Amino acid sequence: MFNVEIQQKQYKTYVLSDNSTRARVEVVPERGGIITRWSIDGQEILYLDETRFTDPGLTVRGGIPILFPICGNLPDNTYTHNGQSYTLKQHGFARNLPWDVSQTESTANAGITLKLTSNVQTLAVYPFEFQLEFTYILRGNCLELQQQVTNLSRESMPFSLGLHPYFCASEKKRLEFEIPADRFQDQRSQITHEFSRGFDFDLDEIDVIFREPTASSAAVQDYSRNLEVQLSYEDPYSMLVFWTVKGKDFYCLEPWTASRNAISTGDRLTWLKPSTTLTTSVRLMALSL
Repeated sequence: MFNVEIQQKQYKTYVLSDNSTRARVEVVPERGGIITRWSIDGQEILYLDETRFTDPGLTVRGGIPILFPICGNLPDNTYTHNGQSYTLKQHGFARNLPWDVSQTESTANAGITLKLTSNVQTLAVYPFEFQLEFTYILRGNCLELQQQVTNLSRESMPFSLGLHPYFCASEKKRLEFEIPADRFQDQRSQITHEFSRGFDFDLDEIDVIFREPTASSAAVQDYSRNLEVQLSYEDPYSMLVFWTVKGKDFYCLEPWTASRNAISTGDRLTWLKPSTTLTTSVRLMALSL
């Protein structure tokens, strides 16, 4: 029923499959531990910009990039810790570094566990020793992303954690949103707007944050594809970001634990004590309408 195989493409790709639902997930550890594809019965759930993906000098637009140790960007890409300034690019470094595969599973589900550990490169921009462990589990129509963050430093470690899933959508005006909030904030203008199940897709770009959702779940119905995507998450995830660009066949609905520049403002920033581990999870479901 379940299977994990390795395919050698431009990058070594791990393919998780559940034959009962013809579900399939592709994972590329060396390209930021990213999930590049998720399909069910031949229908692609995720968008992937193949041109950017094949260029190692570009960040990936597509799949499910991992955001750590920050979500969003910083003013001038800079923050200060203990009086010293550090440069950290948008969304952090986890999505750009190679991850190691520590385990695969094909008995109770199709799964893979990846690890990223601090190194000379990360310490130069983020002065904390850590280990990230992500386990991707495919079972039926469900894709679960289990996450562990361990602080290996001698001091408390500040961070934000996020996921940046790109969902396929060729007819965005046929999307309806069940997001448990009645307002959002435009991340560029900082203006707050009322929300009612949709967005103005005639805009060139939409980049908004739901700071106070009343539940830890959301859903999007795509009536052009007869598909509903459901997203749920655990603490410390606490907010949702919606982002899309006009003329591109995707939308992003992103769970974040903290807002942009939280490493400087402290807004919902997570502080993890030395030698402790934070465990959390995000679950995605894809259902026919």
